[in-house]
Amino acid sequence: MLLIKGGRVIDPAGKRDETGSIVLENGKVKDFIPGDQTPKGFKGSVIDASGKWVVPGLIDMHVHLRDPGYEWKEDIRTGTKAAAAGGFSSVACMANTKPVNDHPEVTRYIRETAERNGAADVFPVAAVTRGMGGKEMSDFAELADAGAVAFSDDGKPVESAPVAMKRPSPFD
Repeated sequence: MLLIKGGRVIDPAGKRDETGSIVLENGKVKDFIPGDQTPKGFKGSVIDASGKWVVPGLIDMHVHLRDPGYEWKEDIRTGTKAAAAGGFSSVACMANTKPVNDHPEVTRYIRETAERNGAADVFPVAAVTRGMGGKEMSDFAELADAGAVAFSDDGKPVESAPVAMKRPSPFD
């Protein structure tokens, strides 16, 4: 058991913003205790959160994990460890990898590597266009089936309406 004691507990889903303590058991919130008291008979570790915020895991919707292809810059393991250290439980990684995440095999590689080595949940963002080149649409349906949660050419707009109109979205 773990007690995170005396922090400002902010829980938007529970409409809570007050000083209190959280009791965790097996990695899940078991109880909230107003104020900074330790439950009677508590046997477990205590983290003093006085002067700190206690919030649900944050989600970063735009990260560059660079894996596959640019692992010398960062990879899924190091990127998610850094995210977790900063309070992020989930990240959405952009498609600017090598090869670009415009094929289901790349999407599956990212998901499988994250499951094995990740310290946070990883949600792959696939490329809107092949190679992020703006000329040919990626196959959204195949990429979504492989686990892509969104589509982006990471700051590169699709400037041609005919290119953008070539494939219907699987989300329609």
